[in-house]
Amino acid sequence: MVPSEVMTEQPVKETPKNNLINDFSLQVATANGSGSQTANLVLLRSIFGMGVPVSGKNLFPSNIAGLPTWFTIRANKDGYIARKARIDFLVAMNPESAREDVLSLEAGAAVVYDEPLNLSDLRDDLVFYPVPFDRLVKDVCPNAKLRRLVKNMIYDGVLGNLLGIDMAEMEKALNKQLGGKPKAVTLNQGALEAGFQFAEENLVKLDSVGVAPMDKTSGMVLIEGNAAAALGALMAGVTVVAWYPITPSSSLCETLIDYLRDYRIDKETGKATFAVVQAEDEIAALGMTIGAAWAGARSMTSTSGPGISLMGEFAGLGYYAEVPAVIFDVQRVGPSTGLPTRTAQGDVLATAFLSHGDTRHLMLFPASVEECYSMAMEAFDLAERFQTPVFVMSDLDLGMNTWMSKPFAYPTKSIDRGKVLDKETLERIGKFGRYHDVDGDGVPYRSVPGDGMPASFTRGSGHNEWGQYSERPTDYKDNVDRIARKFKTARDWMPEPVVDINRKASIGIVAYGTSHWAILESRDQLKDEADLITSYYRLCAYPFRDALTSFIERYERVYVVEQNRDAQMLSLMKLDLPNELLGRLRSVLHYSGNPIDARTISDEILVKEGYRTQKSEK
Repeated sequence: MVPSEVMTEQPVKETPKNNLINDFSLQVATANGSGSQTANLVLLRSIFGMGVPVSGKNLFPSNIAGLPTWFTIRANKDGYIARKARIDFLVAMNPESAREDVLSLEAGAAVVYDEPLNLSDLRDDLVFYPVPFDRLVKDVCPNAKLRRLVKNMIYDGVLGNLLGIDMAEMEKALNKQLGGKPKAVTLNQGALEAGFQFAEENLVKLDSVGVAPMDKTSGMVLIEGNAAAALGALMAGVTVVAWYPITPSSSLCETLIDYLRDYRIDKETGKATFAVVQAEDEIAALGMTIGAAWAGARSMTSTSGPGISLMGEFAGLGYYAEVPAVIFDVQRVGPSTGLPTRTAQGDVLATAFLSHGDTRHLMLFPASVEECYSMAMEAFDLAERFQTPVFVMSDLDLGMNTWMSKPFAYPTKSIDRGKVLDKETLERIGKFGRYHDVDGDGVPYRSVPGDGMPASFTRGSGHNEWGQYSERPTDYKDNVDRIARKFKTARDWMPEPVVDINRKASIGIVAYGTSHWAILESRDQLKDEADLITSYYRLCAYPFRDALTSFIERYERVYVVEQNRDAQMLSLMKLDLPNELLGRLRSVLHYSGNPIDARTISDEILVKEGYRTQKSEK
């Protein structure tokens, strides 16, 4: 159905913005390398400790130090934790970016700033709070070399007073962040109190941003996606890690190494029961991963877009020789070096067909830190079940930023090693052929070196079902057709999509990964502002399940939301869906490097549905 003429005359309803208690976005603008991250995480944890749902996003430059960096905290009583486009409260500490930061704010926002910057002269439609940070820090920090770091905690104290954050929660958060460093805790405690006291005596509250106690975070934890994925890999039984450092995936393996050292040392011998190799590059890292898996280890690597580009040849080897491997791709903005510290979903299409020739790879799309944990475990099982590389497609926003989560469940399911040949199976099948499809599902049996079962050659060159070298056209065609059949079998083993069908919906939305959080908020915006009811299908894996086709058949217009320029997931869907459904698909694309926000999605859909919005009238 084409949107009616009546719809084009309907403006969306405006949402009042004057009540910002437990509903705001606060941004701290500093310089990279200034030590502000501790103060920012203390602030985040303090609000979280008061029971208010939060998320924290760090926007930082790709150099070592000196360039502007922004840390944004989203607090929302309704649990919306995607990035919010509007900044309600700014802390301006960086002279290099302060003017631009202030000029970019919408009217009515509040600004705490370093007094010498004289920012209040720039605008008369904002609330300004000047603070003499240098003078205050001298009184609490005798060591001049440390003042640059300690000064950050003063703005925490100022904000604690202005926003009504419980000082007990701030002290608790400070101790957690600096636990084990009593001198640092004492020093920063003094700075926190100095900032609070200065605001109490000198600043008059004129804005509407504030924090009030709630009970919506009880029993929850704060964790980054990379740490969650590392924990999942540990629980999956990983024994070999081959990696090459690259932003934004490095912290995944770094955290995993710490976990392995804590939990994988034999208590009797004191020896490690794992192996970690920092390879010379990403090509070697995947080669080592595949080699270890061939030998029977559960092995993995982690990387980002540039590494994915380099891994093509070995990914093809894993696919064609049928060797399991797990690859975590924490996506960033490309192409080439691109923007190493910005987020994107730009590797989807390249990864699906990574390598030359006819290849298709299994991919998982975690949307939360909890799924980083659970899908890490699933990836190892799937890799061994289907004897193929499996890619876990995270992104910088999920991997390196701080998210709320319920505590992770301890795994209760047994590890699935797939079709590993044993004596009983060998007696049943009679003769072992490494690439022989015994069960009709496309998945052959494999043996592991040293297990006493018949051996075979592992070949990346042409081979027949017995593992023998062959250039016969029929052998090649039979083999790749069987692998394609294996790929189809995998559909029903992949994580199920998350589907929310509303019988009153007029349109459908499809998304994946971290876009999920903005979708949740956008769906409410569409309903509240335009009475536009939606249904939602969240992709969790590729290959797609048949339910995707059924979902699209329900609606004449389905919006596919993704964080890349070229509609990569939409392109992948078009290869699988019936031709008669392709005309129903539309794109909502976001590729600025910032995490996607709900307002962007809502405005795009409203315009395409024929509604007038502020964006469409500009």
